[in-house]
Amino acid sequence: MLAGETILSVEDLGISFPGAQPFIAVDGISFRVGKGQTLAIVGESGSGKSLTALSLMGLLPMNATISGKIELTTDEGVFEINENTPWDKIRGDKMGMVFQEPMSSLNPVMTIGRQIAEAIILHRAISEKQAKILAIDWLKKVQLPDPERIYERYPHQLSGGQKQRVMIAMAMCNNPVLLIADEPTTALDVTVQKEVLELMGGLQKDYGTAMIFITHDLALAAQIANEVMVMQRGKAVEQGSAKDVLVHPWHPYTQALLACRPSQEHKGRPLPIVADFLSAPQGRDIAAPYETVKPGRKILEVNNLRVWFSVESNWLGKTTQYFKAVDGVSFELRRGEVLGLVGESGCGKSTLGRTLVGLLPVYEGKVKFDAKNIADYTQKEWRKIRKEIQLIFQDPYASLNPRMSIGDMLMEPLMVHNIVSRSGRRKEALRLLDIVQLPADSMRRYPHQFSGGQRQRLGIARALAVRPQLLICDESVSALDVSVQAQILNLLKELQQEFNLSYLFISHDLNVVHYISDRVMVMQSGKIVEAGTAEQVLKHPADDYTKRLIEAMP
Repeated sequence: MLAGETILSVEDLGISFPGAQPFIAVDGISFRVGKGQTLAIVGESGSGKSLTALSLMGLLPMNATISGKIELTTDEGVFEINENTPWDKIRGDKMGMVFQEPMSSLNPVMTIGRQIAEAIILHRAISEKQAKILAIDWLKKVQLPDPERIYERYPHQLSGGQKQRVMIAMAMCNNPVLLIADEPTTALDVTVQKEVLELMGGLQKDYGTAMIFITHDLALAAQIANEVMVMQRGKAVEQGSAKDVLVHPWHPYTQALLACRPSQEHKGRPLPIVADFLSAPQGRDIAAPYETVKPGRKILEVNNLRVWFSVESNWLGKTTQYFKAVDGVSFELRRGEVLGLVGESGCGKSTLGRTLVGLLPVYEGKVKFDAKNIADYTQKEWRKIRKEIQLIFQDPYASLNPRMSIGDMLMEPLMVHNIVSRSGRRKEALRLLDIVQLPADSMRRYPHQFSGGQRQRLGIARALAVRPQLLICDESVSALDVSVQAQILNLLKELQQEFNLSYLFISHDLNVVHYISDRVMVMQSGKIVEAGTAEQVLKHPADDYTKRLIEAMP
């Protein structure tokens, strides 16, 4: 096949689900992808991006109804994708897919190498010995260190970035004509994201693979795609070359997605949201800047903090080797101040955050909160002070009890810490929902009935229930769409203004950190390598590691 020749043709694709009123998830979209070309499909959660990808792979739920025409062109001829498609010949051979969450796509009880070898044996008439050689070769191609050793490892023994590379190797090992990547870099830090994108681009160039790249990040789409299709509520609202769509967008929705990304000009004022563009296009220009919050008294002081974990012991049980997750960290945080913390995965950011709320033990050092050293507090002592320091987790779904209604979830901390009287708890829970802009009927609902952005708001409401002085936000907007992310960041700034809250804001997104933070610390291998004002650190970095992080930003 010649470069640019059409590999995938989709005409008038429709996907619907039954009900009293059938739900139309994808509504008549059409597109083509050529050999060696990349189509980026962008849009918010619920726009139909992932369902479109699943329909191409024949992985839609059983109750889905699909219409339209899908054709895949291979060296063996043209395959029409429908209920009669020979999936054993297509899936994993002619088409490969890289999923968003590699840990849930890899078998936890099989070694990495065995999983890749199995994918090869399934589609090729070769021995297990030959398959092992090919699998190790692919581990080399995706630039994993010591591929022979990685071959024998299990998924939980690899980092997030390494697992994503394994998924790419599995998807590419049979040289498919089409690769579908569904949000493959969402949870990765900027340097690993850059490496994964370069890897995918290199393999695509080597094998002439057509690629569909699904993302909610328009900067990523600009970096990797030839063509872009913007989806909103199941429809393709704008389509064309990456330059036309992302540099000169004509549709208000595309303009909104581009404008919602935090940038230097947004610092100190509310971020625009999609509704600003769809209802009043100029709404964002009249947003008044936030009032400047002057930092108050010192609320948190950390001196030479070490969080070490035992990794090796002698026969007497005495530790002979430690893993130094946090190694000699010192900083202070004042009332009403936002301190950003950035660094790659594994640098110790989340360990530091969890230690500050008493979820991990301190090996050495001091943590003073309101001038009291809380580093050696017992669980009983922590119960008294924990209401003052709250943590907003990265994954709200994993941190919300699926069996508790939202009302019970918000009223429980009010009861435990005796915040309000029994008769006033419901009223207070409704007030918390109002603060995070969720309707009163949320009280009766359960976590699974909310979107990702709404669940994040519930996590914030629960943290605010005990009226804390300090909020630790651990990657709390990383996996959200740009529009939902803008709403949550606006909410955090408004709460800071209203309640004079202090934040330790942990993130790998440097644009977000620059937008929300007054000061920034950069962490590498358990140590703080650079600290200063947000402008100073992220616009005029002194440390080489900080410069590398900034250069890796899309």
